[in-house]
Formats: sequence, structure tokens, C-alpha cells
Amino acid sequence: MSQEHGAYGQSDATQGDQQEQLNKQEQSRATARTGSGEGAASNAQSAVSGSTDAKLNARRKDNKPNRKPWLWIAIAAIVVIAVVVSIVVFRQRTSGSNAQQADTVTVGLTLAPTNLDIRNQSGSALDQVLIGNVYEGLVSRDSENKVVPSIASSWDISSDGLTYTFHLNSGMTFSNGDELDATDVAWSINELIDKQYHDYNLLQNVSSVEATDSKTVTITLDAPYANLLWALAGRPGLVFDADASYDAKTQAIGSGPYVVDSFEANTSITLKANSRYWGEHKAKTPTVVVRYITDANAGLNALTSGDLQVLAPVSENLADGLRKQSDKYTVTTGEDTDKFVLAMNQAQGRATTDIRIRQAMRYAIDHNELIASRGGADAPLGGPIPSLDPGYEDLTDLYPYDVDKAKQLMEEAGYTTDNPLKLTLTYPNIYSTELGDQLKSAFKEIGIDLQVNIVEFSTWLQDVYTNYDYDLSLVDHNESHDFSQWTDPTYYYGYDNSEVQDLYKQAMAATNEKDTNTYLAQAARIVSEDAAADWLFNYRITTATAAGVEGFPVNLNQTLMPLYDVTYTRQ
Repeated sequence: MSQEHGAYGQSDATQGDQQEQLNKQEQSRATARTGSGEGAASNAQSAVSGSTDAKLNARRKDNKPNRKPWLWIAIAAIVVIAVVVSIVVFRQRTSGSNAQQADTVTVGLTLAPTNLDIRNQSGSALDQVLIGNVYEGLVSRDSENKVVPSIASSWDISSDGLTYTFHLNSGMTFSNGDELDATDVAWSINELIDKQYHDYNLLQNVSSVEATDSKTVTITLDAPYANLLWALAGRPGLVFDADASYDAKTQAIGSGPYVVDSFEANTSITLKANSRYWGEHKAKTPTVVVRYITDANAGLNALTSGDLQVLAPVSENLADGLRKQSDKYTVTTGEDTDKFVLAMNQAQGRATTDIRIRQAMRYAIDHNELIASRGGADAPLGGPIPSLDPGYEDLTDLYPYDVDKAKQLMEEAGYTTDNPLKLTLTYPNIYSTELGDQLKSAFKEIGIDLQVNIVEFSTWLQDVYTNYDYDLSLVDHNESHDFSQWTDPTYYYGYDNSEVQDLYKQAMAATNEKDTNTYLAQAARIVSEDAAADWLFNYRITTATAAGVEGFPVNLNQTLMPLYDVTYTRQ
């Protein structure tokens, strides 16, 4: 089958004294604008007013006629027009100076990269700042998480799903001036596979990648793989310059609208507009500075003081103050694929292998109350697939909040509030203690004595993720298209369902999007019905921008943050 695709990408967002200073400046400008204009010249032989009767006045001998009244009227009109024009011009000039587009936009983020080596270094912080800004892929993703053109302007897929033919744009260059063509694309993907760079395993079933001519790349599979295009929209599809020489840990040479001007590990990245950029998405702002601020209050202070123009994310509990100052800030909530998963260890010997206990815990959680306590921005999520991913279905009705039902299930399993089941919840200290406290309180009501164990993230990786030594765990799985983890019995969940595994295989082997979505939805429903975990909520990103900021992406901006459309007009 053949698919046609158009141009890619689309643009999508307390107190400070900056506005007060601007107001004072405006007042001084308003004072400077005030001026005076002379009216029409007086007639040297003006009539003496003797009566209100015009006829009597006309007969007075000392009343000499005004021979040219039109002349004085014309002079008066010219003077008035001149005064009006001068005021308008002055206002336009001062107004223009107040509304100038800034040359620099400063963005505050949380997750900082330790280096820029996107081929070898893990972490979504690199994807966030480099993909679509400095490096470009064969294809890209839009704000709805859909695959769209990038270096390839279009592509065709054979009816058997085994051959993908990509047609490239013309006139492409890297930021160092080197030409970018099909040989660079093929070399980059083959290098990824051969040297097993980060995320190489996402390119499943690929048998060959070839540049059939300077503008055409053909990828051949030995079996259909429905996620190929999506994988190519991430790190596996990035195109590099084989001839370039640079330190990938501190520098970058790509083909995107920006270049890395400077990088300070864990602190900041400065991006400058790429003067050699070839595409439609030229940077609208010459310089974008990304600052990494891990403390939420420090980030808020930097925004309100004017040091930042964008802050993402903003804690919902801190965002209320900004919303009350809508003349100064815009606060927007965007969609994302983060899933806060309450994992239930299903390895042999654990109490959580009993489906009744897992179901009871799901019924015992008031998800709406949990979300409200976090500020209300997050969305309920009843299963393993978020709304922006293929196969999504609203499954929140499978386990509605029902304490009586939860108690009944616990009693059937042999536990009551007088004879509680003892379980331990282990999760990293990068998440709030309130989550553990809320779950402890909810489970106590149904006969579960929950001990909360908050640990360093490195400890969580070792004990929970690697050694599977836990009862319950909590972590944010932010990856998109990650349903495959529910098909792997060796993953730390310990979940093993052959029907789910078969459905996922069918989904990946499907040669059309509709079938893929259908199979994934069926598999996700089974996982949720099995109470393989609880999905506490779909984390949604709250972004705050200063008044005058336009074009900052809202959806997915923790993993996908194109900056070419961002502008800041000082108010």
C-alpha cells in the first residue's frame, strides 16, 4: 500500500517586578508624549463683538470684513493635522519599542543530561532537547504522537509490509555545511544496528537498509513490524554526518534548525539558530537557553523574576498562583504518555499472585481523589495504554472505586482489618511521600497493612527492577509504545499471559493501523482485567509561559520539544 504525507511539524505553553518596571517606563513615555500645538492664527483686524444679532454686527462701520477666511481655516487644519500625526508617530515608535521580539528565550526544565552523546547516553532529557532541534530523523512525530515527514518527505509501504521506501527532501545539509543525502541516512541506521547504539533493539525484523539513489532509502524487513515508523521517529532514525569530527559528549552536528552553542553538564544548554538550515522550520528566535532547575520553587522564582520565560513542568500546586496572574502568565496542561504504575509482583511465593488481592487493591483506590490531591491536572487511566498511544481504550470503568467490593475480595482471600495482610511498597524518592501515605490509608481500610519504603533511585533499580525483590512498587513509566513490557514474563512485573503475548504479536505483524489498534486494545483490556497492576494516573504536563511567549509545545514536551516556532515578545 502507498501512503502520502505532507510537510511535518506543527507549533503548539506569583509575583515578579518585571511588569512593574515596564509600567513605570510606560508612564514616563506617556509623559514624554504630551506636547502642545498652536491653534489657528488670530485675525489682526478681528471684529469687536457688540451684539448677538449678526445682522447688526455686520452693519457696524468698525467691523472690517475678513477678505480671506478660507486661508485661516486651511492654516488651522494643517497645524492640527501636523500635531495629530506627530503624536501618532511618537506613539507607534514607543509602542513598537515595548513590543519588540526578543533575541533570546530562556526555558526552565527539570531533567538534565550529563552529556550530549545521544547514541550512547540514555535518558529522555537528550531526546527532549536534541531531537527535532539539533538532530533530525528520517521521520518525526507531531504533538499528537503521530508519525510525520522529516528528512523523508514521503514514503511507500509494500502491501506485505516488508518494504519501506523513503523519498528524501532536496538540498539538505548538516550544520557544518556537508551535504545530507540517502547515503548518510543508510549509514546512520546501519551503524546504529551494527554497533548497538541506544534503542537499536527498537528496529525489529530489519534485514537491510540501503541508499538506492541519492534521494531514496529502502528498508527491507524479514517480517512485518507495525512499530517501525514510530521507532524511526526516535533515536533509531536520527541521521548523522559520517565525515564530521567532533566530541559527541559536549558537541553536536546535525541538520536541525538549531546548533549547540554551549553545554554545561547538568546546568544549561545554549542553542543558536542554524544558519545552514535547509528546511521549512527555520528558528524564529536566534538563541534559546535551556536551564536545568530541579527545585520546583526555585524554578517558579526564576519564572516570576523574569530569568525564565518558560517553565516546564510546573507543579499543579504551584501553578494556581500563576493562573491568578493571567495578564502575566499562561498556564497550560498538555497530554503525555507517562503512566504512574503501581506494580504488583506476581512472582511465585508472593501474596500478590492472588488475583483477588490485586483486584481488591484496585477497587480500594479512589483515583479521582488521588488526582485532585495533586492539583487535578492528571487524567484517570484504567489500563496500560495512554491516550496518545495506539490501542488506547478508556478502561477506567473496569475497577471503579468500591471499598465494599474490595473488602469482600480480601475476606475471600483470608484477610480482614483485624487480620491484615502485610505488604511493602517500595518506590524511589524522586516521587512524593504523599502517594505512599495515600495508598497506605486506602489499603488499611480493606485489611492491608502497608509499609512504605522510599529509597534512592539506584536502590530501586537494583532491588526492584533487577532483583524483583518487592511486593508493590511505584514508578512513572513515561515511554510511548511500551506495551511490550506486559508480554515479557521476565520483566520486573512477573506478569505472564500467553493470550496477551499472542495478541501483541498479531498487532506487530499487522499491515494496517486499524488491525494493530484492535489487537493492542484487546490485549490491554486483558491486562487490566487481570489486575496485573494499577495505573494510578496518566501524568499530564503543566507548562507556564510568560506573557508574550508563543509557539512553545505543550503536549509531550518532556520527551519532544521542538523549539523552532518559539518566540517571546516583550510586553
